Amino acid sequence: MKKITIERMTCTRLPTEEAEFMLCLYHSSRDHKEHLALILGEIEDHEGVLVRIHSECFTGDVLGSLRCDCGEQLEQALHLIATEGAGVLLYLRQEGRGIGLYDKLRAYNLQDEGYDTVDANLLLGHQADARDYQEAALILRDLGVTSVRLLTNNPAKIDSLRRHGVQVSHRVPLQMPPNRENAAYLATKVRRMRHLLDLEQVDPLATEQLVRDETAVDRPAVTLTYAQSLDGSIAARRGQPLSLSGPEAMAFTHRLRAAHDAILVGVNTVLADDPRLTVRLATGENPRPVVLDSSLRIPPGARLLQGEKLPWIICTERAPEEREEALVAAGATIIRIASDDSGRVALYPALHQLAAAGIRSLMVEGGAGVITSFLASGLADRLVVTVVPLLVGGLAAAGTLAGRLNGQPFPRLRRPHYRQLGRDIVVSGELVQEEDA
Repeated sequence: MKKITIERMTCTRLPTEEAEFMLCLYHSSRDHKEHLALILGEIEDHEGVLVRIHSECFTGDVLGSLRCDCGEQLEQALHLIATEGAGVLLYLRQEGRGIGLYDKLRAYNLQDEGYDTVDANLLLGHQADARDYQEAALILRDLGVTSVRLLTNNPAKIDSLRRHGVQVSHRVPLQMPPNRENAAYLATKVRRMRHLLDLEQVDPLATEQLVRDETAVDRPAVTLTYAQSLDGSIAARRGQPLSLSGPEAMAFTHRLRAAHDAILVGVNTVLADDPRLTVRLATGENPRPVVLDSSLRIPPGARLLQGEKLPWIICTERAPEEREEALVAAGATIIRIASDDSGRVALYPALHQLAAAGIRSLMVEGGAGVITSFLASGLADRLVVTVVPLLVGGLAAAGTLAGRLNGQPFPRLRRPHYRQLGRDIVVSGELVQEEDA
């Protein structure tokens, strides 16, 4: 086999927002590709140099695609190296795990048809991961680096470097928060490629868990979520807001918001809390705010009407027209739905309208009446409850559920999942009727 060599072509100073790097261009004899090394500080003959080996990703690194986590990893790696004050980032020209941009885009189309990222590559006649890190090892050797702390979640990258003579003393995790576009992609990395990711951050965000089979139902997938105290309270009393979740659980809730197309609350929540219902503590797009407001009591000055995505307000046919005019003038979209026997918005027709408008996944955050209605009607698919170690003795999330089931079995959790976030415990799972479990 012909020996592979690399040649350092030139280097230049590269000032960035993070730090001033030295950028060196290398040429490989194997395929005549050009690779890059960004170098910061004193690294030659140092032990445990912080190193990121990053494979080229035009869609993620340049265009900011949400289908992967590459662009975020690149930015975070540069930030960590700058914070350290020394390190190396190698940018290898092996797009799409080595299959090239053309087949990578074809693989995206296969993924949109339902194949995961591994099967898509295999169907195109490639390996699941065709990358090689011999050039990376040669570049590190040229820079005088023989011992590294590697920024990676991929054990195959560690194994390859060690085979090529680079000592990997430690692995430094580089996990980015998932979004609704890349959650299934990240889960596939764990299941089929041994990547060392914390799937607790992915569950319950994975796309296949959020989006129901569209041929089976004509409504969005519904995730019902709320925070409660140990004694089941979501507020001290009705109409009085109460902040329960700690910062870690709040960040998780915002990641969950970003994984859904829309977020729904009842008008009492708007009147009590004046929420924004946006993604502020995580990476991702804001969901569409939806408010159940039978008689259009939401004030035109509510903060929801000042956001990036203006709310859709679902009311009954009897809601006053003058209130509709004022809210439409403030930017809201009004959707009129027939009322149920209690005079409230009928939930199933409302969900049907949301599906018709393109909403495939819906997060329901409350308040108590809305939570109870979704549980009693069997229209919630997943439940995510944050349990906070406090005793409140106030308003229960579903205190009147027993009287509203009309003889139907109580819902229960299937495949429950538990995680601790700071002081709080998050319980999640699929909601099913007892007879179906």
